[in-house]
Amino acid sequence: MIIDSHTHIYHEDFNEDFDEMISRARAEGVKHFLMPAIDSEYINAMHKVADRLPNSAHPMMGLHPCSVKENFQEELDIVERHLFKPIRQYCAVGEIGIDLYWDKTTLEIQIEAFERQIGWAKALKLPIVIHVRDAFAETLEVLDRLNDDQLTGVFHCFTGSKEQAEHIIAYGGFKLGIGGVVTFKNGKIDQFIHEIGLEHLVLETDSPYLAPVPHRGKRNEPSYTKLVAEKLASCYGVSLDEIERQTTENCRNLFKREFPDHE
Repeated sequence: MIIDSHTHIYHEDFNEDFDEMISRARAEGVKHFLMPAIDSEYINAMHKVADRLPNSAHPMMGLHPCSVKENFQEELDIVERHLFKPIRQYCAVGEIGIDLYWDKTTLEIQIEAFERQIGWAKALKLPIVIHVRDAFAETLEVLDRLNDDQLTGVFHCFTGSKEQAEHIIAYGGFKLGIGGVVTFKNGKIDQFIHEIGLEHLVLETDSPYLAPVPHRGKRNEPSYTKLVAEKLASCYGVSLDEIERQTTENCRNLFKREFPDHE
């Protein structure tokens, strides 16, 4: 069984062929889909998918750093209400973090939103799912201050260096989310990932973004998680079964869910 630990299957890119997309994923052994939130615009769509696939689509709740803008306080209020409302369970607080690729002027409020959501995750004993782009130094500075025994999570779409990977692992409660970038010729992480213990990795696609080779540049989808697993099997010199077994166990341990091997 494979778990896609980060996929936006509620995105409008999947509206036309949702059932077929899910069928393709299941045919490749992908049985569970962990859905990070973006902002209030997408919450209803995410919840509808969670209700449509109640045993396999698992929603998160959080404010994406690229959605941290002038109205971020109102957006955070919405996130807080959902997280602390017992009607629906979320598997993590995410995706949250810092992104300086698109807009460096919002760094201060991105950090504020990031820290506030980390606090909620600790209060609820939920893992966090971190988005970081062009901001490893800033993100690690926040976690260096706030990390403790209560904080766990995933560095989604890890694209950093071996040193940064070791820094993250040293926190004690974090995994590295490995997706399509590991298949890219210029992705670089394939050059050292085998030196990182498999117990620190989870699989993901970030669908509909960042499709792995040979689909790079096209729409990504959860069935391609298997291509990521196959690349990791090659990097580590182990069987595909071992990659699937270990990364599934890692997800169970981190998200504190059974993720049963049935639909």
